[in-house]
Amino acid sequence: MTHAATLAAAGLRAADLAGGSLAVHSPIDGAHLAQVAETDPAQMGQVIARAQDAFRLWREVPAPRRGELVRLLGEELRAAKAELGALVTLEVGKITSEGLGEVQEMIDICDFAVGLSRQLYGLTIASERPGHRMAETWHPIGPVGVISAFNFPVAVWSWNAALALVCGNPVIWKPSEKTPLTAMATQKIMERALARFGDAPEGLCQLVVGGPQIGAVLVDSPLVPVLSATGSTRMGSIVGPRVMARWGRPILELGGNNAMIVAPSADLDMAVRAIVFGAVGTAGQRCTSLRRLIVHHSIREDLVTRLTRAYASLPIGDPRATTTLIGPLIDHAARDRMLGQLERARAEGGKVYGGRAVAAGVPQGGAYVEPALVEMPAQTACVREETFAPILYVMGYDRLEEAIALQNDVPQGLSSCIFTLDLREAETFLSAAGSDCGIANVNIGPSGAEIGGAFGGEKETGGGRESGSDAWKGYMRRQTSTVNYSTRLPLAQGVRFDL
Repeated sequence: MTHAATLAAAGLRAADLAGGSLAVHSPIDGAHLAQVAETDPAQMGQVIARAQDAFRLWREVPAPRRGELVRLLGEELRAAKAELGALVTLEVGKITSEGLGEVQEMIDICDFAVGLSRQLYGLTIASERPGHRMAETWHPIGPVGVISAFNFPVAVWSWNAALALVCGNPVIWKPSEKTPLTAMATQKIMERALARFGDAPEGLCQLVVGGPQIGAVLVDSPLVPVLSATGSTRMGSIVGPRVMARWGRPILELGGNNAMIVAPSADLDMAVRAIVFGAVGTAGQRCTSLRRLIVHHSIREDLVTRLTRAYASLPIGDPRATTTLIGPLIDHAARDRMLGQLERARAEGGKVYGGRAVAAGVPQGGAYVEPALVEMPAQTACVREETFAPILYVMGYDRLEEAIALQNDVPQGLSSCIFTLDLREAETFLSAAGSDCGIANVNIGPSGAEIGGAFGGEKETGGGRESGSDAWKGYMRRQTSTVNYSTRLPLAQGVRFDL
């Protein structure tokens, strides 16, 4: 399918793709896809005012009725899955199955949120005062700003939007300026769901397009009480304090420097498959991508041999081809950062396998690279940094405590895993003395989280939680209330104040 046909199938018209100042290119071949109109920063006040107006109406709609809108969104996404998935591949460079998988993730979170709309439970709390009832209730909080990154251009919006909507909040979405087309196509899908719903307030779901200026308005506005931002740790270090300075609530999903420990008892055939997908899936551009491999010295040589053989066989090329497993990096700047980081690794004593730029057998104009496997003498400065590319650093260990210490000794704390058939090792890894990450897995890789669990991490990953479990509480305000149905007025803690 041609680029133009993919854009048209996703519902993008000629008027959507021309006349603006934001140039959009496909990482597949560098082709110019669109010249998109950006939101005028001067209009952001009106955008936020519309969201506030929508909030005053939407918060009064019963939660199960709000869930009906998200159910309709899920239906529309199912109908548009192939077309939207193909657009993700075109604009981001993900292989076809990953593009489709991202849309499936959107569908899954809609299913989760529909059920959640009937389960926004509070608590009944035992009161120490006779004739009193104490309870905890959750209420809508207000407009939710969502700033998403290029690597999951639509799924992360859906994690936030599906929950925010059933919780009674409008959503304002600013996608990455690298991937506005998938956002525009998703907004059209959302508008179809809104039309079927029938009586949703205007301004309930809005899309704004542009760069940091647009995002800064959402970050700084006291009328946007919740701001979810996905991106680099550097970005989060700016956004988080600014949101908190105006007493807002940040939900930050930032860097990941994820590790796998491979123990002597590990099933190496399984481990190799998990390592390769974790390290090179999405061309290493997932926040949960595997970046560090900590291997017991007794099996290190064998595992590196297996991995170098597997890496050499990986098909690199056009992500739309059914045989391709590794597509392009998002742009040439990302490729240059990867190559520069590999030079740093060599300077710090690393032995690099692969990692070269690829020009033959791939579409011209794209930033294609071989995934790199780097044996390191220690966890050096470059290993402690996250590079958003398919670089996997390999280190050795003797004792499990040493491996866990290595894993935890980085600024980031998103995802982690161990391959072992030893129950004691597995349970130690999952204990309070084990992994310090928000996600910890046994005998699976660090990537590919399901929507049922809360997603997020600790330390410089930002501490935010999105998607499943009780992440919905981040989009609501908690109210504790006490009702006195007696004829007396006893005070708590035995305090006496008799008039």
